[in-house]
Amino acid sequence: MDDSNRYERGMAMLRKTQGEGADKVMKSLESIAPDLGRFAAEFVFDDIYGRPGLDLKSREMISVAALTTLGYAGPQLRVHIGAALRVGCTQQEIIEIIMQMAVYAGFPAALNGIQAAKEVFAEFAAAK
Repeated sequence: MDDSNRYERGMAMLRKTQGEGADKVMKSLESIAPDLGRFAAEFVFDDIYGRPGLDLKSREMISVAALTTLGYAGPQLRVHIGAALRVGCTQQEIIEIIMQMAVYAGFPAALNGIQAAKEVFAEFAAAK
């Protein structure tokens, strides 16, 4: 694979999942940790998200599940709930994913995840 365009490919994928927020996130990192933004674009959104084995919707569903189970990654969970909506997940699918995590991560993690989903759903509704 051509490594010279990893950043550009990663940013394209980041914009696909994060919409307008992608550039805002990268800008916020410029003054404190620009390499972290570059690593995220290149590794996460090109090397991993850009792999052919799963579609983007599946990757975001998995991300929502994983972040829900962590229980301490609320801001990232909200970002990935929004990304899941942008790539075709329905609100009901997201709710079911989070509810299933109650089995593996416990009710507190699922309740926190549902609250995050509620907030993101409201933001998306207000933006329409």
